[in-house]
Amino acid sequence: MESQTLQDTKPLALAQEPRNPGMDLDLDWVAGVQANTSAIERRCATLPARRSVKKDYQAAWLLKAVTCIDLTTLSGDDTEERVRRLCAKARQPVRGDILQALDMPPLTTGAVCVYHEMVAAAVQALKGTDIPVAAVSTGFPAGLSPFHLRVAEIEESVKAGAKEIDIVISRRHVLAGNWQALYDEMQAFRAACGEAHVKAILATGELGSLRNVARASLICMMAGADFIKTSTGKESVNATLPVSLVMIRAIRDYYDRTGFRVGYKPAGGISKAKDALVYLSLIKEELGDRWLQPDLFRFGASSLLNDIERQLEHHTSGAYSASYRHAMA
Repeated sequence: MESQTLQDTKPLALAQEPRNPGMDLDLDWVAGVQANTSAIERRCATLPARRSVKKDYQAAWLLKAVTCIDLTTLSGDDTEERVRRLCAKARQPVRGDILQALDMPPLTTGAVCVYHEMVAAAVQALKGTDIPVAAVSTGFPAGLSPFHLRVAEIEESVKAGAKEIDIVISRRHVLAGNWQALYDEMQAFRAACGEAHVKAILATGELGSLRNVARASLICMMAGADFIKTSTGKESVNATLPVSLVMIRAIRDYYDRTGFRVGYKPAGGISKAKDALVYLSLIKEELGDRWLQPDLFRFGASSLLNDIERQLEHHTSGAYSASYRHAMA
């Protein structure tokens, strides 16, 4: 992991991946998917201890993490002013003096993620940048509103300017093993997104088993998902390393079979810089460097950026600042 240096993190033009077109539903492939829970848990237990980075290498990886954050606010008391403040932070996620001390040019987060009602305010606040607005949709977080309204919600968010749509799947289809229904649902959501990229939220904490997570991941990719995402952040269990390992191995299998790369987004409960480093190392080991770019990897987070900025300030100054001194505190 220590091959990444500060110089390596200078912004580069994103490679343009051909979009995953999906494929016909292959139930034989789905039926053959298994998940060895004990082996998965052993692999994940060793990762934090084996993969640690220090000093300049750590700073480089934390800067990489910043560029892969979907800076998010999904609260019932969201206001347009809060969203504008979030967008200002997305434009300059790390203080200028810290970047100057690291000899780094300006950088931005990967996207800003909001509810549909706040899409217009976010689009306006990010005008003149390349930062996309992502909208959560389809009756987020439960996904239990009438189907035609879920499709219409996607269409309205795209019309309002969202470039990415985070949809929630119907968990009941997974729990009942109704793979055709899940496939059809995902295809309809993808069609409603048009040119906007679609992230399929599996809500893995509610799927019952790692095997179900693997199968749901595969179905969503077959139906054309551009990203698969762990959680809404509203479940009792959100992103975990075992779930992440299962999902990214499904991504790897899909790429090996079809030649199309699908992105990955862990979300919910990732709030510490050290956790971000573990996820990045897992992606590097399992999928390779190409998946470490923001067009293929994102963190769904709000407080993570605050801790990363504190760690970077410590790297440059030798002292930790209070968390309330940072703009996202």
